[in-house]
Amino acid sequence: MALVVGVFAVLYFMPVDSALFTGAILSAVSLLNEYAREHVLTCLVPAFFIAGAIAVFVRKDIVMRYLGSQAHRAVSYSLAAVSGAILAVCSCTILPLFAGIRKRGAGLGPASTFLFSGPAINVAAMFLTVSVLGVKIGVGRIVAAVSLSVLVGLTMQAIFRERPEDGGLFVEEYDQVETGKRFLVPFFAAMVGVLVVNGLAVDPLIRYGLMLALVAVVAGIAIFGLHRETVRQWLEETWVFTKTLLPLLFIGVFIAGFVMPFIPDRLVISLVGENSLAGNMVAAVFGAFMYFSTLTEVPILQALISKGMADGPALALLLAGPSLSLPNMLVIRKVLGTGKTAVYVGIVVVYATLGSWVFGLIW
Repeated sequence: MALVVGVFAVLYFMPVDSALFTGAILSAVSLLNEYAREHVLTCLVPAFFIAGAIAVFVRKDIVMRYLGSQAHRAVSYSLAAVSGAILAVCSCTILPLFAGIRKRGAGLGPASTFLFSGPAINVAAMFLTVSVLGVKIGVGRIVAAVSLSVLVGLTMQAIFRERPEDGGLFVEEYDQVETGKRFLVPFFAAMVGVLVVNGLAVDPLIRYGLMLALVAVVAGIAIFGLHRETVRQWLEETWVFTKTLLPLLFIGVFIAGFVMPFIPDRLVISLVGENSLAGNMVAAVFGAFMYFSTLTEVPILQALISKGMADGPALALLLAGPSLSLPNMLVIRKVLGTGKTAVYVGIVVVYATLGSWVFGLIW
């Protein structure tokens, strides 16, 4: 809330042309409308249900074994770095999943790795990047996203030295209710399948038909295969995630849309026209604070590159943009707290800057 008040306070005291201010309001409303139409029903809602299911059905000792602070680093960080590859998720859709595994005991390091890599390496983003921006930037994005995500997680864990009992988003623990265990694998597979199918480049009728079929599978298993009390707990957890995270995302998207018209395009282009540390830093900071809808960072970058943006800054934006945005900073703060969120944002910007600068030097 302090961030929201601060942004509008600065804009209130700035000498702003009324037409520009009106355009900013329209931009904010338009972006929020686009976000609600294209992301809430097909991306965020499935993600909230998955997060709720993780909180209720996934045993905490299993999460601790593979993603906990005391898990073997090679296993936990490798799993966290590549597990988002099959999910067609953006920086905001990954948040409920991130909150879900944190609640079940995932360590700060592996959870941060998952949070960074998930939106950047989903299959749809990788194929689109290679096909539109070329093999050079596409391969650079894949390699840098995976490797830097591990560095981000290791750095967060080293700085805060989180103990296994340190908190997640919520503290309530449900008693384990006997469930039809044989149904849990298809239950989770069907929910994850909704996100996977949503990212397929197929005819919309086929895509939505498959998604509805998967939703029917989830509903059927919930009604006929699971204990009623367990289903109630699942729905309650889903609602807790939704009411906690969704309003913050809406606020962040509105602010991002409002601020966009005030950013001078010519100045940005002049700063990122060469592979310098300053240019990469500008691109990383710009990508970190702006909101890009799923996969829209690719055509946006295509336009910027055509105007003279260098490959290094382009990769910096590709690394920081999908992994951060103003909306998800607000939600991460809810999950991690102000201090850890500020450090996470700083680490992502620094690593995106350095990684893309090295990329520009060697390739």
